[in-house]
Order: sequence, then structure tokens, then C-alpha cells
Amino acid sequence: MKSTEKFGTAPLGKLLAEQAIPASVGILTMSIYAIIDTIYVGQFVGPEGIGAITVVLPITFLISSIGMAIGVGGSSVLSRALGNNKLKKAFKTFGNQVLMTLVLAIFFVVLGSLFIDEIIHAFGGMGDVEAPAIEYFGIVLLGVPFLAWAMMSINVIRAEGHPRVAMYAMIVPAIINLILDPIFIIALDMGIKGAAWATTISYIGSAAFTLRHFVYGKSVLKISFDNCKPSFPIIKEIASLGSVTLARQGVISVLAVVLNNSLFFYGGEQGLSVYGIINRVLMFANFPVLGITQGFVPIVGYNFGARLKERVQQILKISIGWASGISVLLFILLMIFASSISELFTSDLELIRETTPVIRTVFLATPLLAVSLIISAYFQAIGKAGPALFLALTKQGIFLIPLVLLLPLYFGLNGIWMAFPIADFGAAAVSFVYYKMSRNKYPTKIDPEIIIDQELDKFKTSEIYRNE
Repeated sequence: MKSTEKFGTAPLGKLLAEQAIPASVGILTMSIYAIIDTIYVGQFVGPEGIGAITVVLPITFLISSIGMAIGVGGSSVLSRALGNNKLKKAFKTFGNQVLMTLVLAIFFVVLGSLFIDEIIHAFGGMGDVEAPAIEYFGIVLLGVPFLAWAMMSINVIRAEGHPRVAMYAMIVPAIINLILDPIFIIALDMGIKGAAWATTISYIGSAAFTLRHFVYGKSVLKISFDNCKPSFPIIKEIASLGSVTLARQGVISVLAVVLNNSLFFYGGEQGLSVYGIINRVLMFANFPVLGITQGFVPIVGYNFGARLKERVQQILKISIGWASGISVLLFILLMIFASSISELFTSDLELIRETTPVIRTVFLATPLLAVSLIISAYFQAIGKAGPALFLALTKQGIFLIPLVLLLPLYFGLNGIWMAFPIADFGAAAVSFVYYKMSRNKYPTKIDPEIIIDQELDKFKTSEIYRNE
């Protein structure tokens, strides 16, 4: 248990760095891989290939986000159980995560296989894009259960206190894909099928890497049949907390539909192209804050479970401070180098001219991003699904989608770009106020019941108990 016990004793700044840096590196690697993968397809398959990937990726991510939701929800339960020294509950939680991930992922893959054409059409796969999208989806769908397993496992591994292993699990598929793309797409001339098989094999590689950790690695959570037996209270708790992640992805999907239609209506194809660049910049601008957020969650969960309230408050302040500082630095760079950033993506002078001021508008409230993300993650880490869900949906659901529909009526295309900083400011303000109002609801001292549970667990592992 040494890997998790340090969460309750080690210096918090050092702990956060140990957790956040690998998470940030993993997210950055995945972002770079996604861009390079698209370049390969664009150069050697053609525009229809890019269209196919654009249609299919949201579908596969939506299905595999089941694994992420189970991983995030279960990790909150795990962290608090480990912090509370409830090892039996921790093992049972992991077993139920394994069961839920495999059953649900396979169910949705079968469902996807039966309705491939209908799903592709619903997500916009029509015309010249339809055939390659169906071809790509049919192959990638085979790897989705492996991706779901990997996404679940990465969150569990991080909760165990092995952030580097979690980082490697994110880097492995990127490396595999980057190696196989030129082989399958160029050398073997497999076209879109090559891209699909490279992606599918990379998912399998990531799943195999995480499985090895649980079977042969330093994990204290071993897979066993007994722990995989359904425990409905645990399943309910995992589902309740994991619903935050699923709901967030659902709202993002709705936002994508609203944004794309609004951009095309007010700005035509050029408006969509501008947002294409903005979206790529978002991937890079957010990765340090997302890394800190992911590193912060298991530390909070463990200390909250151990009733170490002071450490919970300290890590919250440290995390927001670090993430805000990085966000301010990124904000300055984006404001100064907006034109240069636009030129990285295109040589079209008109597109550069339109994109440069939009970057400065969209990222105007970047320093506030840390507040909304970390406070939402805080409630998820301590097992408060309701507040976590509400805050997770605040930016896109309460502010951004209505503003994208409303502001263009008065300001045209500029109204869409104005919606982003207003939504960031609104989400940060709501998160901060909600946290302040909720602070006094949580325990300030150790619950006697917790002490009894801890002593009982210790006694059950003692020589006296075993001899009896």
C-alpha cells in the first residue's frame, strides 16, 4: 500500500507534480498523435479520408467514454476506500469496474455493428464520405472494447498512485499508431483500411499494457472472479459518479452539432475552417490544466477518505494556483503570437487574417479555466455526483450552447466567438460561488466510525486473527 499511503503524508506540491506531469505528458502525446494521424490520412488517402475520421471518431469516443466514465467514477470510490483503509471495498470496486466495462463495451459494439449505416448517417457520414466512413468504422469498432478497457484502467492506475504507468499507457497507442500508419497506409497501400487497422491495433496495445500492470505489475488490485461478482451498491456509486463524465461528453456532442450548424449559417465554410484551427489550439492550450486536474483527483479522494480536511483544502489551493499560473502564461503567449499560431495551420492569407483576432477573443478568459475544471473535479473526487455533474455541464450546457444560439442574432459570426469567453467566465463564477457555499457541509474531524473500521481492518490482517 506504499504507493497510496504517500497521498496522506507526502508534501502536497511534490505529490501534485508527480501526478500531474505524467498526466500532462500523456495528454500532450495523444494530442500530437491525433494531428499527425490526420496529416497522414489527408496526404495519402485524401479529403474523404479526413471526412471519414471526422465522422467516426466522435462515435468511437462516445462508446469508449463508457470505460472512461467507469474509470473516473470507480477511481473516486477507490481513492476514498484506500484512504479510509477499506481494502475489501477497493478490491470489490475494481472487480465491478472490470465487469461493467467489458459488459457495456461489448454490448454497444454489437449494437454498433448491427446499425453501422444508420449511425454513420446520423453523425453526418453522407455523400463521398459515407463509404470510407463505414469502412473505417467497421474496423475501428473491433478495437473499441480494448479502448474502453484502457481508458478505465488508466484512471484506476492513477488512483493507485502509479502516474507514470498511466502516462505510458497513453503514450503506447500513440507510438504504435505512428509506426503503423506509414506502413499500412503508404507501404502496403491499404488506404483508409490501413488507418483503421493501425488505430485498432494501437487500442489493443494500450489495453494489453494496462492488463500487464494488473497481472504482473506493482498493482495491489488484482483481477479475481470473486471481486467481479456484481455488487449493486458499488455499481450504483460508480454509475452515479461516472455519469458526470458521460453527461459531459453528451453535452459536448450537442455543442458540436449546434456550433457546426451556426458557424456554417453565419460564416460559411470559412467559419468552419476558422473553428477547425481554434479547436486544434484548444487541444494544446488546455493540456497542462487538464493534466493538473487529473493529477489532483486521486490525491483529494484519498485525503477526503482519510478525513484529512486540511490537506484537501491545501491541495485544492495549490492546484488552482498552479493551473491558474500556467493559464496566465498561455494567455499571454496566445495574445502575443495569435498571428504566428494561425500561420502554423494554413498559408491562406484570408484565413490567417480572420483567425488571428478570433484566437484573441476565444481565449480571452483562459486564466479562469482552472477554477471551473478543478472545482468540478473536486466534487467528483469526494463522491458528490450531483454538484460535480452540475458544474461539469455549466460551461457547455448552461452558458455556451444558449449563447451560441443567441448572440449571433445581434452580433453575427462575432457573437459565436464572444460566447466562448463569456461561458468561461460564467462557469468559473458559478463554480467558485458553489464551492464557497458548500465548504461547511464536509466533516472537519475524524469520524469515530472510521477509526473503528480502520482498527477492525488492521485486526483482520494481524497474526492473532489469522491464528484464530
